[in-house]
Amino acid sequence: MAVKSLEKVYDPAAVERRWSEYWIEEGLTRADVKKDAEPFSMVIPPPNITGTLHLGHALNVTLQDILARYRRMEGRDVLWLPGIDHAGIATQNVVERRLAAEGTDRHALGRERFVERVWRWKEESGGTIINQLKRLGASCDWSRLRFTMDEGLSRAVREVFARLYGEGLIYRGDYIINWCPRCLTALSDLEVQAEETAGKLWYMEYPLRDGPDGRTGVASLVVATTRPETMLGDTAVAVNPADERFRGVVGRTVRLPLAGRDIPVVADESVDMEFGTGAVKITPAHDFNDFETAKRHGLDMIRIMDERGVMNENAGAYAGLDRFEARERVVADLEALGLLRRVEDHRLMLGSCYRCHTVVEPTLSKQWFVKVAPLAAPAVEAVEKGRTRFIPRNWENLYFDWMRNIRDWCISRQIWWGHRIPAWYCAACDHVTVAARDPDRCERCGCAEIRQDEDVLDTWFSSALWPFSTLGWPERTEELRRYYPTSVLSTSFDIIFFWVARMMMMGLKFMGEVPFRHVYIHALIRDAEGRKMSKSRGNVIDPLVMMEKYGTDALRFTLAVLAAQGRDIKLAEERIEGYRNFCNKLWNLARFTLMNVDAAAAGGGAEYGRAERWVKTRLGRCRDDVASAIDAYRFDDAAKALYRFVWHELCDWYVELVKPDLRGERGDERQRAASAALVSVLGDTLKLLHPFMPFITEEIWSYLPGSRGPLMTAALPRCDERWEDDAAAMDRVMDVIRAVRNVRTEMNIRPTAELDCTCLAADAAAREVLAECEPFIRRLARVGRLTVAASGDRPSDAVSVVTSDIEVLVRLGGLVDVEKETKRLEREIGKVGGELAGVEKKLANRSFLEKAPAEVVEKEKNRLEELRARREKLASALRRIEGLGG
Repeated sequence: MAVKSLEKVYDPAAVERRWSEYWIEEGLTRADVKKDAEPFSMVIPPPNITGTLHLGHALNVTLQDILARYRRMEGRDVLWLPGIDHAGIATQNVVERRLAAEGTDRHALGRERFVERVWRWKEESGGTIINQLKRLGASCDWSRLRFTMDEGLSRAVREVFARLYGEGLIYRGDYIINWCPRCLTALSDLEVQAEETAGKLWYMEYPLRDGPDGRTGVASLVVATTRPETMLGDTAVAVNPADERFRGVVGRTVRLPLAGRDIPVVADESVDMEFGTGAVKITPAHDFNDFETAKRHGLDMIRIMDERGVMNENAGAYAGLDRFEARERVVADLEALGLLRRVEDHRLMLGSCYRCHTVVEPTLSKQWFVKVAPLAAPAVEAVEKGRTRFIPRNWENLYFDWMRNIRDWCISRQIWWGHRIPAWYCAACDHVTVAARDPDRCERCGCAEIRQDEDVLDTWFSSALWPFSTLGWPERTEELRRYYPTSVLSTSFDIIFFWVARMMMMGLKFMGEVPFRHVYIHALIRDAEGRKMSKSRGNVIDPLVMMEKYGTDALRFTLAVLAAQGRDIKLAEERIEGYRNFCNKLWNLARFTLMNVDAAAAGGGAEYGRAERWVKTRLGRCRDDVASAIDAYRFDDAAKALYRFVWHELCDWYVELVKPDLRGERGDERQRAASAALVSVLGDTLKLLHPFMPFITEEIWSYLPGSRGPLMTAALPRCDERWEDDAAAMDRVMDVIRAVRNVRTEMNIRPTAELDCTCLAADAAAREVLAECEPFIRRLARVGRLTVAASGDRPSDAVSVVTSDIEVLVRLGGLVDVEKETKRLEREIGKVGGELAGVEKKLANRSFLEKAPAEVVEKEKNRLEELRARREKLASALRRIEGLGG
């Protein structure tokens, strides 16, 4: 009975959409709380509704999908919960840009209509990235799709806020915060991107109010600053109490230039005596350290800028100037007064908004904060005791460092899109009512005239609740009981602080348990030279374009095979193209199988020969390697094990070994055995490959004789049949074939020439295997005559190659011009030696090693190893040919 045949060429576009829709429509990706199986759960890091699929998404979703599909095929009840994030600042910026293009803005619309407009935009565009994730093959439970501002999550957010406020862990107060003059909102420390940059250090003179110091004769203090414009808000000059240079001026006052105010000189141990002159200006309303100093000394705090970074009325004559324009004016005026001593180049850390990249302004402001120290301590302990484990483990150190030095979290944002803070202010008594549900009157005095806080919560506040709010909390749902804590979180290192740590704190606080057992931190994708991808460099690889060009499976497999723990991924389009070839190899293997077996033969019943027992044993080893690698989150090792088995063992060896058997040249029994083994091994291989390459494997599976149901729901292969002795015996045979092939290549012998070979083996079992497998050796090594013996003479025209316990003698008489071949090899060795000397010289040059980019140095080191290996191979061939006639 004939088997259905595949199309000649694999067309990903025709296959991927069909299977993606099928899996979802048939409910194959759904979790089942009533299923009698061990649960496995993950929550997807929710992408922003403003986003489109980029390589970071593609990598993380691919790795998560590998886990989900693999565990599902293990028989686990898998919940992979999808969702999207409302992304407060980013989304508001997108909609505001659209309004600007229409000639209006949010203030013209008013808050209610603006929020309605954002919701409308979300409905129109928010599903873009979800559809792209589905196209990537993400087998999430799409029936449980959540949004950080849907009704259930909004309830959880308000409940958490109210409880933390009731326990004194949320408070409102005046505090120095990071402010973005472009987004017009507060930012948490983690939303500020700090980057070292070139700046200046200005040395400014502040005259002592009552004249020179009597002991030292000092008439003024010189302070050094990177921000001269903020001097207009200075309320003190500070020196270290241990600094002998300033002992006589502590407690006195100085005249603040340009502002005309007198400010005190205070002693504070926080002052670095090595910075500048040792005397520093204190601007409490615009510097974090100065704010703390001012609190210790009871100093005034004067804001000199408005929310847009423009100097306000407290800046006197500089009011109305942009902060950077004011800097130029202040410097010029100080210089005109003779109070600018000098200016030096200085490297400094400059903070900018993570969304719009505007330089942030530390600003005194009334904001809402979470008191995090009581929440952080249990989260540190949970990782210390192994209740949650980071993979790779080195990320735990970064987690500990941040958690042990954490500051209170500013959670209020001055925008309109987001979870509005559930706090109401009473017009009669100024009391603040905080409640999970909207109150109709003040809880203290009963006045009905109350107004809700205008601010919204930081986006990460709702995201911190994601592992349990998405499962129905604060209700004790079946999903919550079954799937919390989740099994693993896969994410990138840059949001360990933003998200992972906060989920740990909130999960322990409100569930009494960690939110996930494992945290897998995936690599960062760079270009082929190791550089960060950016539009300005023009080196960005668009995953959507790659999927269109090479197919989704090729992209997925490439990302998996490169996802080594602890190493950034260097990605080039050529790598994706290369693994597209692997997809084609698998497709051609399947076509070959379907064209060369029939359903009856594939049903089995015949006794396996050595080749079948070998390939089945190799498949079992591959299955074990994949299982152990996935358990350890070594996705690259799992993918490489599958690649090796499919390309080198199944295709290069087994298929080549049994082609005559499949054609019936060695009888019906061998034909049935080879056919049954090939179909069985291909089916099991598809199962192992499916989590990595879901589309092509599902398509091939649907054509395979004996397949039942979709591959996605098939069980992983057991691979219990192992014939290790037979596998070792076949390995001997393959060593002999390789030895003969190597001699043919090294000696430049034409491919069609049949060789005369002798195999000398002292072990009787080895001789028996070689004799039994003579047809394999003769056909695959193109050997005309094969002699197997325990010992024997070595002909003068033979070269010798020794494998593990067999000596292979290949006669070259009449096939090789010894003199000509010797000269060719010597020339090749000389050429390689010259190249090798050049690389060695370059790598011995200290200047090259210090100045060249790391990726260039690494490339030269790899070239060095390749040239050394090439030289040794040529030298080996030369030694063999020189031995002829000896």
